[in-house]
Amino acid sequence: MVPYGTQEWLDEYKARINNSEEYRTAAENWEGELAFVFEAEPDMNWPETRYALLDLWHGECRRAWMGSEQEAEAVPFVIRAPYSRWKQVTRGELDPIKGMMQGKLRLKGDLPTIVRYVRASNELVNLAKDIPTNFPDEE
Repeated sequence: MVPYGTQEWLDEYKARINNSEEYRTAAENWEGELAFVFEAEPDMNWPETRYALLDLWHGECRRAWMGSEQEAEAVPFVIRAPYSRWKQVTRGELDPIKGMMQGKLRLKGDLPTIVRYVRASNELVNLAKDIPTNFPDEE
């Protein structure tokens, strides 16, 4: 089991992204960095906000890292939500595009661009779902 929201988890995620022909095809025209902001929820054993960043380029993940708030705010697309919402996304219980439309996930960046890549977004969720994950509120 890989601890959620850690560099170890991101390393596994990056490897799965780069080994996915489905993602490569769906995101062949996508360019840019994306930040996931996992907001603190101390009552869920998630005491501080964490920032995960992906450098996605034409169906490949060139880099995946846990960064700072400053790094996250500097990328073109930032998606913010409390830890428990991200857990729902990672488990496939919440579609990220619908979550953005419903205000459950907050996007900084161009929503029409994100919507054009729904297939790529869905594949990213599918890849995350398959990682054997240890969620801190289940310890």
